[in-house]
Amino acid sequence: MNVSEDLPPVDDEGYLVNPADWDEHLAQLLAWQENIDLGDAHWVAIHFMRDFYQEHQVIPDVRFVTRHLAEHYGVPARNLIFELFPYGYVKQACRIAGMRRPRGWSTG
Repeated sequence: MNVSEDLPPVDDEGYLVNPADWDEHLAQLLAWQENIDLGDAHWVAIHFMRDFYQEHQVIPDVRFVTRHLAEHYGVPARNLIFELFPYGYVKQACRIAGMRRPRGWSTG
C-alpha cells in the first residue's frame, strides 16, 4: 500500500498542513502507518479531539482527552490514551486526528 499517494499535504514530520483536509479514511491511512488498528476507543478520542479543535481552534491537551475517555467509559482512563497510542499523544493521536504538530510540545 502506497499511502503517500493518498495523503493531502503534510509537513516534514507527517502532520497535516491543513487540518480541514482530514476525514475518517485519512485517519485509517495514518493509523496504518503507525501500525494501529483503530477501534471504538480510538474513534472516541479522535472525534473528541476533532470536535474540541473545531470549537476552540486549539489542539486539546492530553488531560482533556483522558478525562473525556474516562467519562465516556465510566472508568478511570489515566493510561488508556497511552494504550491506544503507545508512541505518544502528540506523535500518534494528533497525527491520526489530523492536527498540526503542537508547537512547544514534546513528541510524547
